[in-house]
Amino acid sequence: MRMTYVNTIARRSPIFRLWLCLPVLLLAAVFQPVVAADKPGGTAEFKVLDKKIQGLKQEVLELNRDLFVLEEELLFPASTQIAVFLSVDVGEFFQLDSVQLKLDNKAVTNYLYTERENTALHRGGVHRLYLGNLRAGKHELVAVFTGKGTHERDYRRGATLVFEKTTEPKYIELKVRDLQKKLQPEFEIKESK
Repeated sequence: MRMTYVNTIARRSPIFRLWLCLPVLLLAAVFQPVVAADKPGGTAEFKVLDKKIQGLKQEVLELNRDLFVLEEELLFPASTQIAVFLSVDVGEFFQLDSVQLKLDNKAVTNYLYTERENTALHRGGVHRLYLGNLRAGKHELVAVFTGKGTHERDYRRGATLVFEKTTEPKYIELKVRDLQKKLQPEFEIKESK
């Protein structure tokens, strides 16, 4: 089995080893109060010990958050980062079921939406559909939207964007909105600055 460069660095780094120890620390913090409570007359000691454990739990959570940020910076450096977001405007003429994204003719994500996620999108939510790395240069993004159109008909439409990736992070928005004039949905892809 061949390991990637990032996996090799991650396995050798002390941060990665610490991250592997987090579940053990959390288990120790959870089961420690039970042992202290069994001792007779240990209420004052128990309170002190409980405060220390709560402090350790908080430190572990903060370390976990910091490790997550470091991991994202390592895996998705800003110079190669691309993020694709999806939003829905109104949605009377189209009920979204799924979205497939292709970057340079390679499928990078397929996402199937639940009713709850659709409701959140209709309320103004934005979904980060894809986060990945892309080298600088010219690229093509194709998004295929599948869902139900007017009169409960199956609907499948695609939208394409050719863009230039520089050394800056690239943010792209997919937007589904209603066209009142034509009584049908419109699928738009635009670059965000």
